[in-house]
Amino acid sequence: MYNFASDYLEGAHPQVLEALNQSNLMQTPGYGMDDYCTSTKAILKKQLKRDDVDIHFLVGGTQTNMIVISAALKPYQAVITVDSGHINTHETGAVEFTGHKILTRQHKDGKLTVEMIESILKEHPDEHMVQPKMVYISQTTEYGTYYTLAQLKEIYECCQRHQLYLFVDGARLGSALVLPDAPQLEDLARYSDVFYIGGTKMGALFGECLVIVHDDLKPDFRYHMKQKGAMLAKGRLLGVQFGALFSHDLYQKIGIHENQCADILRQGFVDCGYSMYIDSPSNQLFPIVDKKTYEYISKEYITTFMFDIDEEKCCIRLVTSWATHLQACHDFVHYLQQMG
Repeated sequence: MYNFASDYLEGAHPQVLEALNQSNLMQTPGYGMDDYCTSTKAILKKQLKRDDVDIHFLVGGTQTNMIVISAALKPYQAVITVDSGHINTHETGAVEFTGHKILTRQHKDGKLTVEMIESILKEHPDEHMVQPKMVYISQTTEYGTYYTLAQLKEIYECCQRHQLYLFVDGARLGSALVLPDAPQLEDLARYSDVFYIGGTKMGALFGECLVIVHDDLKPDFRYHMKQKGAMLAKGRLLGVQFGALFSHDLYQKIGIHENQCADILRQGFVDCGYSMYIDSPSNQLFPIVDKKTYEYISKEYITTFMFDIDEEKCCIRLVTSWATHLQACHDFVHYLQQMG
């Protein structure tokens, strides 16, 4: 059965594995203090067009989210996000475990808006309740949508007005960077306080690349990493992987490929008369199918059941990756067409 359940089902892109293999017998200092991490940081700073950012390599998304938020916030402060935000739905209370409340509003196409942020601020006016201090958004969102450059600017300006940090989760950032009107890396460095460049879901074996822009968030961050078990002894493994991902435009090529694969699947559903739950142009798609169709698909393909629409229909999710073959997508569409 071909699996469309997620974008981290396979190991790593061959170019990433090749880079790891080539460096395998090299002896380097530990904990990210090696030449591979140093050179990769220089490459990324050049793409960001910023020399004044701090860059750290961490292992996974939940770990990164938890450490950034707990390091940035004082004990009485909270983070704002949408109800579908990853920190609110799929991280086993990691942020709450560090003592910080998550304040939510129902998402709009998977996204947070300025109006939502300001409505939460109005509900927390004084010291009798938690103090909102950070806004968390994902690019792309949990529903495969993305923030345009204009939308990112609007949210950042709101955060600036209210002295809030803006944190962008970029676990699937590669899929967003190649979409029209999407902020590029230098835009994220200009219109956020901290963000990360996803690796685990973008062709690495594991790893996320954290970029700290705001000066107040930089001091002693490695202490936070070490205390929370995030400082990898063989840190060079992360530097090597991100070095490969950002060589020869590989990161961009992966984003283009996975979006093209998703486009084939999306158009196949539409051509067969199915609608989408949400208009997601990235590597995640959310078709609405009847239960009979879902059972038919499940005989040959693995997808993710999201929720029931009504007694007869449900929403499912399909996700493509760097490793998804175009032919596999065409085969899926052909299989779907055969049901008729």
